[in-house]
Amino acid sequence: MRSSTRCGAAAVVLLLVLALWSAVAAQSKMPKLPAPYQFAQTGDSPGKVTFNHASHVDESAPSCTSCHPKAFSILKAGAAADGKPVTHAAMEKGQACGACHDGKKSFGFDDCTLCHRSQ
Repeated sequence: MRSSTRCGAAAVVLLLVLALWSAVAAQSKMPKLPAPYQFAQTGDSPGKVTFNHASHVDESAPSCTSCHPKAFSILKAGAAADGKPVTHAAMEKGQACGACHDGKKSFGFDDCTLCHRSQ
């Protein structure tokens, strides 16, 4: 009789945990984000750049429209809004990543290793 009581109690606890997890998941505002995108290493680039949506989305107010379609194509990964590849020259002019990574809104281009990772 005691083992059935323990099993019943364990089942109730499990159901409560699942209900709580479900409620928390339902309240999350985060959309399902795409997998990290790795830009092709070109020219004299010191390393590949991997863009991670999770580190760029504000969980308290997630919005894809902060970047799409204004700065980046939502249909062509790794392309600016004009469909062209993202270049360092364009970023230095405030386009693509440079729209935010200007040293004021977010870190600038002073430390290459913040974006470029040698592998």
